[in-house]
Amino acid sequence: MYSRIRWVAKTSFSSTSVARLVSSRASTDTSSVSHRNVLKEILRKSGSRCSVLSLLQERVDSGNAVTLSELRFISKRLIRSNRYDLALQMMEWMETQKDIQLSAYDTALRLDLIIKNHGLTDAEEFFEQLLQSSGSLRVAKSAYLPLLRGYVKEKLVKEAEALMEKLNGLGFLVTPHPFNEMMKLYETTYQYEKVAMVISMMKENKIPRNVLSYNLWMNASCEISGVVAVEAVYREMTGDKSVEVGWSSLCTLANVYIKAGFDDKAKLVLESAEKKLNRSNRLGYFFLITLHASLGDKEGVVRLWEASKSVSGRITCANYICVLSSLVKIGDLAEAERVFEEWEDNCCNYDVRVSNVLLGAYARNGQISKAKALHNRVLERGGNPNYKTWEILMEGWVKCQSMEKAIDAMHRAFELMKRCHWRPSQNMVMAIAEYFEKEEKIEEANTYVRDLHRLGLASLPLYRLLLRMHEYAQRPAFHIYEMMKLDKILMVEKS
Repeated sequence: MYSRIRWVAKTSFSSTSVARLVSSRASTDTSSVSHRNVLKEILRKSGSRCSVLSLLQERVDSGNAVTLSELRFISKRLIRSNRYDLALQMMEWMETQKDIQLSAYDTALRLDLIIKNHGLTDAEEFFEQLLQSSGSLRVAKSAYLPLLRGYVKEKLVKEAEALMEKLNGLGFLVTPHPFNEMMKLYETTYQYEKVAMVISMMKENKIPRNVLSYNLWMNASCEISGVVAVEAVYREMTGDKSVEVGWSSLCTLANVYIKAGFDDKAKLVLESAEKKLNRSNRLGYFFLITLHASLGDKEGVVRLWEASKSVSGRITCANYICVLSSLVKIGDLAEAERVFEEWEDNCCNYDVRVSNVLLGAYARNGQISKAKALHNRVLERGGNPNYKTWEILMEGWVKCQSMEKAIDAMHRAFELMKRCHWRPSQNMVMAIAEYFEKEEKIEEANTYVRDLHRLGLASLPLYRLLLRMHEYAQRPAFHIYEMMKLDKILMVEKS
């Protein structure tokens, strides 16, 4: 195992301080009106006829200077709008301008945009170019994290380990951040024992651990050795003077206790965590709400929900989804309905992800009339059903044997599949197919299976069912065998 993470064995760290990612502040003479005008111009442009590069160059050539702070402002707005292609064009243009001095922050942002637009291979090539250029080596030292995070996101263990070994050889590994990324990767790939090895490596080379390091270590220790090991890590954390134990670490410990069945210990830890909540940020409140829901503690859920309202700022849809899911989990639909009505009274845009929580609860509980009424209410309020809405309704209609409505919901979900990764469960797929067989609706069955084949969702049981229908009706089945051939599904004889 040790040979598989050679960067662990070879590590020899520099004691140099961390190169910080610093971007210059927006200049005071840059007006917000100018920001908005340039932003509107760029956002209106699309396609190759008038790229961001040519638009910006036209502005400069006409004597209208664009400041670095202005460009950063626009790029952030583009990224927030998921216009990664335009943001990358801006970064590439900025690099060609002699009067613009890019920071390590800008380079790291460009590397991240390359990953989003073109993938990891192009990002690797860009990073190699930085390493080969003596003038860019300092920048590379502060810009490698997006590439490492890309490997972590794709669960590419070998590639991440190879990068870590290279970074170590260059003396770049001086902060806890890359080590935390590796621990995340090992946890998502269930290699928990390697997390402890990373921690040992950090200790040997005097790399400071931060709060995230300890939280990841506690999670891995729970998987390997259980509660006693986690408590030992927590004691070490409390003894580390460079780390302040906050609500996130206490939530991690409480979660370990909950999974182990030590509810009383979990409640005591959550009491301590509640005292450490940041009164200017809601995030911690909702971590605690989720954990109290796992304990079946309605009073704790409601108390923290009400307390979260005292924090300044808008309560988001994600916040409502969290508290609604928690109330549904503990079985208090009446309180969930009250909170949902509160959201409806205050929402600006009707986000069906919120209503889906309550809709799902009704469907699972067999309250189909309530589910139908809520669905109609959502439509009246301007809500736009997503794939999850139709999945919930489909399962509800199947449960109450309203098969025609289930079929309609399935087809509506099919229409959305081009824009999402959702796939219906095989149980739902077969339930509808079995209905067609029972009712001898061979034409509908053929259309249904063709749709599933086109979407790559057909299976051997589905084709067997359709073949049975054709055999019973004494109709040719050449098209079925052709679809099976294209799907590379072989008819296996039952023994």
